[in-house]
Amino acid sequence: MLLTSADIEKATAELSGVIRRTPVIASRVLSERSGADVWLKCENLQRTGSFKPRGAYLRISRLSADERARGVVAASAGNHAQGVAWSATELGTTARVYMPTGASLPKIAATKAYGAEVVLAGETVDDALVEAQRYADRTGAVLIHPFDHLDIVAGQATVGTEILEQMPDVTTIVVPLGGGGLLAGVAAAVRASRPDVRVIGVQAAQAAAWPTSLAATRPVPAASMNTMADGIAVARPGDVPFEHVTEYVDEVVTVSEEELSTALLLMLERAKMVVEPAGAAGVAAAVGGTLDLSGKVCVVLSGGNIDPLLLRHVTTHGLTAAGRFLTFTATVSDRPGGLLALLELLRDQGASVIDIVHSRVADDLYLGEVQVTVSVETRGPDHQHDVRRALSEAGFLRG
Repeated sequence: MLLTSADIEKATAELSGVIRRTPVIASRVLSERSGADVWLKCENLQRTGSFKPRGAYLRISRLSADERARGVVAASAGNHAQGVAWSATELGTTARVYMPTGASLPKIAATKAYGAEVVLAGETVDDALVEAQRYADRTGAVLIHPFDHLDIVAGQATVGTEILEQMPDVTTIVVPLGGGGLLAGVAAAVRASRPDVRVIGVQAAQAAAWPTSLAATRPVPAASMNTMADGIAVARPGDVPFEHVTEYVDEVVTVSEEELSTALLLMLERAKMVVEPAGAAGVAAAVGGTLDLSGKVCVVLSGGNIDPLLLRHVTTHGLTAAGRFLTFTATVSDRPGGLLALLELLRDQGASVIDIVHSRVADDLYLGEVQVTVSVETRGPDHQHDVRRALSEAGFLRG
């Protein structure tokens, strides 16, 4: 079940001219924060906004004429859905895609726009995958699995091939990890020609099936999943990727929700890159102190498909985690000038007010008092500490 060098070379040739050769760009901010020479492999700039068309197109292109005539079916939270929809249209077959009921509306709309029929089913990708398999069994449509097939892994392996060509002196490659198709492919490509290169997978801590699975030496479903990184929220590693990861990958680590949101914000502000939470997992590990990095490092940005509403939420989450956004509840006098005193203190502390909400009905208020919930922009954790201390000393904070 392991890919060979010949398999990867063949996949590279078949995808040539179809899949974009995405750029690798240097990142000064990641280099400064990690202590290594960090570069970004921008698969967020790939067709459909993620690496997924590599494997999807290769898989569908290798179907027989009879199989293509029956159409294809897939399950995905969004990126694989778009990859399959685009590939099926390009190759002249029909696609039906099952997506979780909570899937991002822009991802649903994009999947339809690429030509697929979309059916919402279940709460997770795994639930949708069950429905997709039932449809395949019932109709004869070919299931295009998001990660658990050799052709899928071979397609994703071309990311690794490109990195080695673009960065011949790379020492470490950091890859987001969900079902494992991308990590397995990159690791297989690297081990085939550069076994000295370190390959690391990064999973969201709140959807982390891989650490338990690797310890058990078999795929084990995650006990629970609750992460903003829907693109890598997979309950059980795939059998085909698992064999490659256990054979070729040096390390698998996890990152927190705070680290994911901070990394996404960092990409927006400093790299000018729109990256979804799953796509920023490698960045989170690189700058969050999770990894000990040195030499020349390539971090894969696996996707950039994010709902604008989620982007706003995650950005706020990231600002809070980075000490840039502070919300507190203060008690002020209900007389004229009471609120002014609070605002003047915030001004003197250099905190920029974003929003204020008044309440005169809180349980612990005395007559003549009003409670205000204030959101301010701060410069970091130290500045937040100074602001809180000033508020306490002035009597605005209780308890």
